Amino acid sequence: GDFSFSLALAAAFGTGRNIVATSLDSYEALSRKYSKAQSNVMELKKRRTTVLHGVDAETMKGHTNLKMRLFDRIVFNFPHAGFHGKECEMHVVRLHRELVKGFFGNARELLQPDGEIHISHKTGYPYDGWSIEQLASESSLAMIDIVSFQKQDYPGYRPKRGNGSKSNNTFPLGDCNTYKFVAKHNVAQEEHACYCDMCQDKYVSRYFDYASSLGTFGVGNGGHLAY
Repeated sequence: GDFSFSLALAAAFGTGRNIVATSLDSYEALSRKYSKAQSNVMELKKRRTTVLHGVDAETMKGHTNLKMRLFDRIVFNFPHAGFHGKECEMHVVRLHRELVKGFFGNARELLQPDGEIHISHKTGYPYDGWSIEQLASESSLAMIDIVSFQKQDYPGYRPKRGNGSKSNNTFPLGDCNTYKFVAKHNVAQEEHACYCDMCQDKYVSRYFDYASSLGTFGVGNGGHLAY
């Protein structure tokens, strides 16, 4: 994509200092593909956002500028492995699943102990066949929530096709959700948590301390890695 989602987040926060926005494409390729890529990147940098290019979701844990960092939230919007046939064809579904599984395995290594991975995805046929929750489980992640994705919550966000001569075109989202995952050990700890008044007071205090400050977001955009 053209970094419009990252810019929507930075605008909502009032700053981009806590955001790392990435693209699979180089800056030059982005500039050729998307009419607003240059202006969006410029605006992100004005807001102190870290912008990285050439970041592959399937290998990002080893990226020079990422491997020493941990994130509170890692966001991948509408992953897509490219146009290699009809979306319902099994070999195409397999390519998409391989991309998502690779992303989960890498994202987990870059996640804070109490961090979350958010992946937004279309619902219904053939997209349910990607079995996102199963792929997450295979990477030792557990789903904690599903919420409807509403594009209007991110003013200025324009999902892009990303490939081919029509890469700058938007596409209709239709029905879609954001799936939220955490490391499985966090779920196990929650199941064995103490719920006495003293412990719950400590939990509520910690929750509001966390909510009062901005976490660190890793947000990827670009080509079929519009995450």
